[in-house]
Amino acid sequence: MSYSIDFRRKVIFTMEEEGLSIRETAKQFRIGSASVSRWINQIEPKASTTRQ
Repeated sequence: MSYSIDFRRKVIFTMEEEGLSIRETAKQFRIGSASVSRWINQIEPKASTTRQ
């Protein structure tokens, strides 16, 4: 299943605002934790992967 970018942002926003773990967020939205993890990396790439 493909989720909209708006839904993905809502998931990440909720996770950050409520201080939830990836697993807790996935359970709340009834989606896989791998999806949440992937979206975090897509929307907020780690600073260590960018060159300075």
